[in-house]
Amino acid sequence: MQQHSAEGSRSVFEIEIGSPTSRARLPKSAGENASRGPAKYPPHLVEVEAIQSKQTQIFHKVYFPDDSDQAFEVNSGTRAKDFCQNVADRLGLKSAEGFSLFVKISDKVISVPEGDFFFDFVRHLTEWIKKSRPAKEGIFPNLTYQVFFMKKLWSTTVVGQDPNADCIFHFHQELPKYLRGYHRIPKSDCVALAALHYRVRFGDDKSNFSSIPQILEELVPNDMVGEFQPEEWKKQIVAAYNKNAGKSRGEAKISFLRIISRFPTFGSAFFEVKQTTEAKFPEILLIAINKNGVNLIDLDSKSILTTYPFTKISNWSSGTTYFHMTIGNLVRGSKLLCETTLGYKMDDLLTSYISLMLQTMNKARAAGGGPQGAPSQSGKAPAPAAASAAPAAAGKAAGAAKSKQPAAGAGKPAGKPRSAFAGKALAAAKRK
Repeated sequence: MQQHSAEGSRSVFEIEIGSPTSRARLPKSAGENASRGPAKYPPHLVEVEAIQSKQTQIFHKVYFPDDSDQAFEVNSGTRAKDFCQNVADRLGLKSAEGFSLFVKISDKVISVPEGDFFFDFVRHLTEWIKKSRPAKEGIFPNLTYQVFFMKKLWSTTVVGQDPNADCIFHFHQELPKYLRGYHRIPKSDCVALAALHYRVRFGDDKSNFSSIPQILEELVPNDMVGEFQPEEWKKQIVAAYNKNAGKSRGEAKISFLRIISRFPTFGSAFFEVKQTTEAKFPEILLIAINKNGVNLIDLDSKSILTTYPFTKISNWSSGTTYFHMTIGNLVRGSKLLCETTLGYKMDDLLTSYISLMLQTMNKARAAGGGPQGAPSQSGKAPAPAAASAAPAAAGKAAGAAKSKQPAAGAGKPAGKPRSAFAGKALAAAKRK
C-alpha cells in the first residue's frame, strides 16, 4: 500500500491505483450518503486508507492549467458537481458552469460526469485499468493518476467577464492551441499576440529581447514562424510590446484572449483525424468542436470547410480507433467516418454540448421564452425530430449511461451507435 504524508487527521493524496487493499469495504456510512443516494461501487483505496488510519478528512490535490495546484476536501458523498463548485468558490470564479474535473491516467484524460460520486468514478476507472492491464504473476499494475480542473464547455464564455477564470484557465488552455497553429490568424494579430505572450512570460523585463529569434516557436504559431526572418519578427514584436507599456501580466492575458476570441475557432477542442467518406474534403482533417457545432477545417490553410450545428447531428458513436457521425436524417443523412484514437473525447464533448443546449432550451421554455435558448447557426429553432428523440434511442442512451464506462470508446471494443441526438444527451443530463 502506498504511504501518504499526513498532518494530524488530514491527508493529501497523490494516488496510485491497483493495490489489492482497494478491495476492502468501508462501513456503510462512509460508502453511502442518504441524501445523495448510494454509491455504486466498492470504496476506493483512498477511502479505505482514511478509515484504517482513523483520518477524519481526505484532501485531494487538484491541478490547474496555470501549473498551480491546491488540495480540496472530498468524501464518499462528494459528487463531481459539488467538487467543481468547491473549486470554483475557492478560486473566486464567478461561475462553475462549463468547468469539469478530468482524470489523467496513462495516455488518457477522461472527464468526470458531474452527477457521479467522485470516488465512485475513480474506483470504476481503477477496475477498468485492471481489466485492460491484467496483473502479471500476482503483481497489480501501479499507475498514478492526477486530477485536473479545466474549462470544458465554452458556450457562455465572455472574455473579461471573469478575470480569474481568464487568467487561471482560459489563457493557459488557449495558448497551446494558438502555438500549434490551429487558428487562422492574420500576421498583424500574430505579432500582437506574440508581444502579449512575451509580456505574460517576462513582464516588464526587456533583457530577453535579444533572445526572441531563438524562442520564436514559443511566441509564434509553428506555421507562422517562416512568414518573417527572425530579426524582423523580433523588430515587430518589440514594437508591439512597447505599445503595451504598463500592462500587468494579468491584463496581457486578457488582451491576448480578446484577440483570440474574435476567431470562430476560439474555445474549441481540436482533433486531427483521417476521414474516409467525403471525397470533397482532404483525407487528413482538423476537427474543432465548439459552441457552434462540429467544424471541419483544412489542416494546411486553416479554412473552415463546413460546420455542422448540433441540431443537424442525428447520431454519433466512437471506439478505440474511430469516431463516426451522421448528419441529417438517419435514412438519407450523410456520414462522417474518422480514424482517431481520441474518439472517446469527441463523443464526450458532443454529448456534453448537446446536453447543455437542451438544458438551455428547456429553461427557456419553462420561462415562457420558447426554444430560442440554443438556435442553430442559421438562427432557426431545432427541428422537432431533433428536439425529441425516439424512446428507443433514449433507452439506448440510458443503457449506455448505466454501464458507466469511464468514457465512450476509451479502450473498449467497437460497439453500436449509442443514441440519436437528444436521447443520448438527455441521458447525460439526467446524470447531472
